[in-house]
Formats: sequence, C-alpha cells, structure tokens
Amino acid sequence: MYTHILVPTDGSELAQYGVSHALSLAKALGSKVTIITATEPFPIIYGRYWQPGLQEAQQFEEINSKAAAELLASTKAEAEKMGIVAETVHVPNQTAATAIVEAAASLGCNLIVMSSHGRRGIARALLGSQTTEVLTQSTVPVLVVR
Repeated sequence: MYTHILVPTDGSELAQYGVSHALSLAKALGSKVTIITATEPFPIIYGRYWQPGLQEAQQFEEINSKAAAELLASTKAEAEKMGIVAETVHVPNQTAATAIVEAAASLGCNLIVMSSHGRRGIARALLGSQTTEVLTQSTVPVLVVR
C-alpha cells in the first residue's frame, strides 16, 4: 500500500517519535524511505548599527549544511540498521512545510509520517505548526504521530 514514505526530521526529540514510527512502519511494509530536513533562509535582521553581510550569510549556510548532513547521516544509519532502504534530502532556504509538501510530490512519496506537539488554540496560532501546514497543503496522505 505505502511503498515510499517521506520522513521529515529536524533532529529534535519530538521529531524522533515520527522517525521511529515511520521506520517501524516502513520495515513492516517493506517500504522505501526518504528522510528529509529543511533549513530556513538566512534571517535578515537590520539593526541600527549592524547589517548582515555576505560573510554572515555564507557562514549561516555552511553551519546549516553541516548540521543537516550529520542529522541525515545518523537517521539514515538508523534506518539501514533496520534493513530499510533510505535516501536523504536536505532542502536549504525553505520552510519545513513547503519543503515536505514539494518533496513528497516530486519524489513520488505516497505517505508522509511526521510528529506534532498537538498544540491547540492560541498556542498553535502563536507558535505556528509545520505539521498543520503540511496537513492542509499535501495531496499525499499524512500520518501524524503524537
């Protein structure tokens, strides 16, 4: 049924719940897995006495790329220990929800498995929810782990 599962992670403890569930499901179904992480664009913050330059933007990108590579490598190793075929994708300069929805469509994934805080009301409105955005934008089924 689900032959290609997209597994978003940001490396947090919460995201690990979704990763663990997705890998267990993939193992049971014999599914291929693509692990994805996205890194936000460089924040443009202008102050009275300081404006970011090209060097700061490049350092930001290098740090994000290195962190993403380490995260994806460790998650891929976890999948491979379970005997699961896994690919990895890092999407730089993109919000997580947009990267997840676009990757699911372009890679031909037929399920997204991700975790959520399960916030409600004003907390969700103030803090935002990448999971909520994925749920409302995705044309692919989404399994939310809480």
